Amino acid sequence: MKPYQHIPILDCGEPLVAIPGDQFALVLPHPYELLGAPYAGRSPFYLRQGVLTGLSQAQIYLHQQYPQWKISIFDAYRPIAVQHFMVDYAFTEQVQSQGLDPEKLSPSERQEILAQVYQFWAVPSLDPATPPPHATGAAVDVTLVNQEGIAVDMGSPIDEISPRSHPDYFAQSPDLTHQAYHTHRQILAQAMQQAGFAQHPNEWWHFCKGDQMWAWLTDQETAFYGRVE
Repeated sequence: MKPYQHIPILDCGEPLVAIPGDQFALVLPHPYELLGAPYAGRSPFYLRQGVLTGLSQAQIYLHQQYPQWKISIFDAYRPIAVQHFMVDYAFTEQVQSQGLDPEKLSPSERQEILAQVYQFWAVPSLDPATPPPHATGAAVDVTLVNQEGIAVDMGSPIDEISPRSHPDYFAQSPDLTHQAYHTHRQILAQAMQQAGFAQHPNEWWHFCKGDQMWAWLTDQETAFYGRVE
């Protein structure tokens, strides 16, 4: 179990609502759908109503500094079947990146690679007490686009299984380019945190509001968003 999964959930019953594409930049076509993830006709661009309200507030905070920039939505609601598909995909990618044969992995090699994957991907648990964050509609993966609609460079891509994904990875670098990456990450984080979101400790792009991870990171006794069927 991850440390946030012991927190009880008292779901408030808010519905999932569509993220308006005219207000935010949506990453289209959706990258997981392109890989064949089984959404079964459901859209990834949905969030709980309160989370979407917070996202709109974050955009307002962003516009106070950068009036023509937008928050770009990479991923939001994720059914359990998609979580399972993406964990398997990430595992296979890690195996191949290390030059290993997936058919010849030893038990220890398999466990080591799974440990690497689960630093960034939640277990696709079917237990309603331990839902993956994205399955609650309360987690969102975001970045920024500038006034020309071009993605702002954060120094590493979303979903990279690497220390570079940690929010403060570039904080102490003397390299000016690396300092710019850190500044961009801070701009995003500050806008989201002002709107009540908490940031995943290992991922510069992942923010949540109201789920178990949020409750754990903000010292709350309960979460109010659980798994959405």
